[in-house]
Amino acid sequence: MLIIGSHVGFNKNDQLLGSLKEALGYGANTFMFYTGAPQNTNRGPIIDGLTLSAMELMKEEGIDYSKVIVHAPYIINLANGDVDKFSFSVRFLKEEVIRCEMLGIKYMVLHPGSHVGLGVDTGIDNIIRGLNEVLENSTVTILLETMAGKGTEIGRDFTEINRIISGINKKELIGVCMDTCHMHDSGYDVSDFDKLLDEFDNIVGLSYLKCIHVNDSKNVRSAHKDRHENFGFGEIGFESLINIIYNPRIESIPKILETPYINEKPPYKEEIEMIRRKEFDSELKEKIK
Repeated sequence: MLIIGSHVGFNKNDQLLGSLKEALGYGANTFMFYTGAPQNTNRGPIIDGLTLSAMELMKEEGIDYSKVIVHAPYIINLANGDVDKFSFSVRFLKEEVIRCEMLGIKYMVLHPGSHVGLGVDTGIDNIIRGLNEVLENSTVTILLETMAGKGTEIGRDFTEINRIISGINKKELIGVCMDTCHMHDSGYDVSDFDKLLDEFDNIVGLSYLKCIHVNDSKNVRSAHKDRHENFGFGEIGFESLINIIYNPRIESIPKILETPYINEKPPYKEEIEMIRRKEFDSELKEKIK
């Protein structure tokens, strides 16, 4: 069964229930959200009643709650070894893990971090140290996202991802989220996805793959820029993305859209319809007014 959704909002008034209703409005059967603004630490209390109502509605709609994803805030950077900044990242990530546990969320996607000039080796050591502290008392699996390689980002290739995983004590609580735009921008040829999966399996292990962000890219391959494009309108293209989504080897893995808004409106309903039809609509952008 196709497991497809998108990024949705999460606000203090209706929380998980509002996120679910937004996803259902897009025709999705999974979704991803931040538990608060990704650029700051402002967080409201989790309201259990709203969480329970959302869980009940998910059962009615046949949505597998274990496939729903939380994304960690961007301001977390475990690769930065500055004492204050590293301590902040560890503390804030622990708090996000607790919020996921309160919401009953199984998976949280995390950008590995940027070494800010310290070097890849030091950055990876810092990430491992931070994750081991966070995961020590966690029940949430953290998924390392594959990155485009802009600036001093870590996680630009499968080898860097594997080096982090190799240092994690609780390997049952670590995984990977592939991002098609990021992999394309970092230099991978995502058009031959079976070959890419074989490479990932040889270096990391396919069992670690738990989520895929399906985004097109505004950039040519190896640009290292990380600029998402709407589904089928970029350099990756519709057919390659469809072949990824419907690859039988990843059938049970949730696919999440993070494509740009069109005319300040989310395009997810139209993109999901297009994905389900497997037919590219070249006029999709003109239809969203």
